[in-house]
Amino acid sequence: MHYKDNIAYPPLLSRPTVYLPVLAAVFAALWWFRAGDGALGRLVLGLVPGAEGDALNLATAACVTMLVGFNIFVVMRLPLRQQVWLVWAELAALILLFFYSFDLSFAFIQRKIGFLITQGLVTTLYISAVSIVIATVLALIGAIAKLSSNGIAQGIAHFYTSLFRGLPLLMQIYMIYLGLPQLGYVVDAVPTGIAALSLCYGAYMTEIFRAGIESIPKGQWEAARALGMRPVSVMTRIILPQSMRVIIPPTGNQFISMLKDSSLVSVVGVWELMYLARTQGQTEFRHIEMMVTASLIYWLMSIVLELAQKRIETHFNKAATR
Repeated sequence: MHYKDNIAYPPLLSRPTVYLPVLAAVFAALWWFRAGDGALGRLVLGLVPGAEGDALNLATAACVTMLVGFNIFVVMRLPLRQQVWLVWAELAALILLFFYSFDLSFAFIQRKIGFLITQGLVTTLYISAVSIVIATVLALIGAIAKLSSNGIAQGIAHFYTSLFRGLPLLMQIYMIYLGLPQLGYVVDAVPTGIAALSLCYGAYMTEIFRAGIESIPKGQWEAARALGMRPVSVMTRIILPQSMRVIIPPTGNQFISMLKDSSLVSVVGVWELMYLARTQGQTEFRHIEMMVTASLIYWLMSIVLELAQKRIETHFNKAATR
């Protein structure tokens, strides 16, 4: 990992003043929550035969703390990039081990996962992708309207962001799905989900785009106009490319949140990932199997978006890299 600003950030866990309190906190937490009564205690019991009660709890806390300390000691001697990937892999393995401890029926998961992917995942990606495009357009229009000198445009933009940031997303879905038919417009479930996600996240992203555009010094606007550039050219060729360094990180977070919040459209019967995970789990009372499977699929999709966000950030940060 290379820090673009060339600042020598201080190492944390390599310092005894941080390393020892962290281990003490780990030991205290394990002892307080009686780690010896769970799976960790059963593993330690093989090392300390005959231990039980408080003795087993104390031995478990001590063994796990020593293991954590040794792991930190080894990891800190690796190059920085390897440290990051190794810690990430270890934590991911712990999460998977946690899921594995649920005594899942893998045969049931194997039968259902194909349907979850071909029907639920495809629908989720479709709704999210369309919503992301529409929300981005709404955000750009809203940001430009807020920065304009037109009072009508500003008023509409301010009202839009206030309304759709002030209402819960679930309520917006119900208002569109159940409210528009009162006016004579019947909207299907999928367009309802896309409309609600687009309007809601477009309102949040409007403020992100506005802040990004305002981060560019006013002198660049004046210089471009002095050269005879039209306002549209100034925005698309001068301002937006530079403001992307500020816009991309929070916008990437919004995209990931939208991907997960797309599960809310299941309340109106859309066959997306969460809806199918819930209904398929009900067939054989295997709810936890479907919830774990859906969680892992959402996590993998989020990882893909994180990697895409990282590449986009790298692209727009090239000019700022020293």
